Amino acid sequence: MRAAFYISDGTAITSEVFGHALLSLFPMEFEHHTISFVETAEQAIEAKAKINKSSKRNGEPPLVFHTFVKPEIKEIIDSCDAIIYNFLEHFVAPLEQKLGIKAKPKAHRTHSIHENSYDFRIDAVNYALANDDGSSITNYEHADVILVGVSRSGKTPTSLYLALQYGIKAANYPFTDDDMDELKLPEFLKKHKKKLFGLTIDAQRLIDIRNNRLSNSKYSSARQCRMEVREVEKLYKKEKIPFLNTTKLSVEEITAKILSETKLQRYKY
Repeated sequence: MRAAFYISDGTAITSEVFGHALLSLFPMEFEHHTISFVETAEQAIEAKAKINKSSKRNGEPPLVFHTFVKPEIKEIIDSCDAIIYNFLEHFVAPLEQKLGIKAKPKAHRTHSIHENSYDFRIDAVNYALANDDGSSITNYEHADVILVGVSRSGKTPTSLYLALQYGIKAANYPFTDDDMDELKLPEFLKKHKKKLFGLTIDAQRLIDIRNNRLSNSKYSSARQCRMEVREVEKLYKKEKIPFLNTTKLSVEEITAKILSETKLQRYKY
């Protein structure tokens, strides 16, 4: 199996994102390796040794995706027995020309710990944890969005992803079996109706998920799952609450679709 390395002087997230996006276009399996915080020549030499070892073991040069700009480190990595892709190298010069200024590379250039966006994200994570699964309903006025849906439809991971990645304060509230006899919006949610976003899921997928959690129970029964999904979707349509079916979507796709529809402000950079 061909190896792919993602290397950076920081978290290597940029290298991973670009590299994975490119490799996803090819119908084959890769052996993935991430090497982050390569900040010195010594660390670059160690990384080079790992890459060359992989090349020798697999009998073919690995793919190396990196974003180094420091000449000394870049030279070491570029000399590996590998196929090298330096993303920044292809874009910096044309962008300098268009902007009319020279780039000023620095380590950890994409890290936002000294910017307001970092504080937004930390506050949002704390908010999501404090307002998960209807545990607190007294401070929804501070929410940017309130996710609603049946249990196990993806509310918690989506709330946390919105918070961690985008600094968005997301509360979530579950509709449970006790609500189903006459499902309607609770009064405390009606006050924040413009913030509501519904999640739904195919009944069979919900059955499978709940069986893994609590098998042979009313909670995971086919009848219960189908009834809950049917009732919440009726509620969404009646109350004109925007909603999304999460069955075949990753948490990244769910959040992207929510952001696209709600136009919420992002605090990522």
